[in-house]
Amino acid sequence: MKSVPKQVERAMTPEEKKELDAYVKAIAKILYKNTPPEKIETAVRDQVLEHVSPKIAFFLSEKRREQL
Repeated sequence: MKSVPKQVERAMTPEEKKELDAYVKAIAKILYKNTPPEKIETAVRDQVLEHVSPKIAFFLSEKRREQL
């Protein structure tokens, strides 16, 4: 049986946090621009589920394959 390698935990650097924040703001700007104002909360949630979550899942599955 293969053992799963222990992940090395690393804290994000201040520069990485700033970069991530900038990307999140850019994504939010695009999502809000493409959302009707009267349904902002549910529409943005739907857009995140449709466009963002699948990309995160793909990234996580790729990382998992690299560890095997």
